[in-house]
Amino acid sequence: MSDSDSSRPPDALILLLASAITLAVFVPLTGILVRFRANYNPKGLQLDSEGGTAPHTGPVVHSYFGMMSRVYKLEGWAGLYKGLMPTALSTFAVSLVIMFAMDTQGPRHGKYRAPETGVLGTLFYSFIMLIISLPTSIITYRSITTPHKLSYLNVTAALRALLTPTERRRPWILYLTPGLMAAEALHVCIIVLFLGPLRRLLLPGLSERGAAPGDISMIKLMIYLIIFCATVMVLAPLEVIATRLAIQRNHASAEYNSVSQEIDGDADNTVEYSGAEEDVIGLRNEGDPYLGLLDCAKRIIDEEGWMTLYRAWWITMLGGLGSSFV
Repeated sequence: MSDSDSSRPPDALILLLASAITLAVFVPLTGILVRFRANYNPKGLQLDSEGGTAPHTGPVVHSYFGMMSRVYKLEGWAGLYKGLMPTALSTFAVSLVIMFAMDTQGPRHGKYRAPETGVLGTLFYSFIMLIISLPTSIITYRSITTPHKLSYLNVTAALRALLTPTERRRPWILYLTPGLMAAEALHVCIIVLFLGPLRRLLLPGLSERGAAPGDISMIKLMIYLIIFCATVMVLAPLEVIATRLAIQRNHASAEYNSVSQEIDGDADNTVEYSGAEEDVIGLRNEGDPYLGLLDCAKRIIDEEGWMTLYRAWWITMLGGLGSSFV
């Protein structure tokens, strides 16, 4: 072993440091995105407790950076790092699965950059990762949007605040959240079955290491970018819908059907609230849940306007471009 090898930090230490830096940067950015897309802002009048009409009094946030300012103003740095613990644990678990269960050569970037095993192999890999990550994604989204202040170490109290008694007794019911799996699966299929083959067809040089910019046809690149931008018009609403459905809790009992919410007694009343005076975001009434993918899209358009489906669409576009060209 040379002196340079002995003085170099272990790969595990480098990976740990890189993961810590990544979490420090992306957890606040992701949390702001989730809150911005989850914020319920109906455009019409609402019924009050006596059956009369009243204007909506919840927070109105029109931009991603406006949500960033609101989170910091009401909850400070602690609010920006809501969801840190489940994100860290899920990242660690998925990394272990990729390292030991998947035959990959080095790290890959992007949500659906699977091993090069063909379209069907990539689709299978993506669905396996979806099944593994879905419960942790639900818990992460709920920990970000909950008005409660959750302990980083008291897992039991955190789960009591985030999950209904039914979900704690039967955790597999998270996979049956109305419309959520359909939204995520459709998102995967569009990327793996459409954008992936299209990129390899029009821009084969991007799949080869060491490809020079001159190897890429500018005409084909423009065609791909135009089609990709059109695809974002579908992907962005799916991400907004998936966010809304992930934070919608499930309950099944004699007095409620399988998609109704637990209205009373589903959270620990002793859990402290994060905001001193008001909540960062408004959440939809749990007594009237979305019934599925199409129902969620229709209600968002009817209640909040179709532009709600395109909140932070530019993040979807930048993320897709990063996955395609990095």
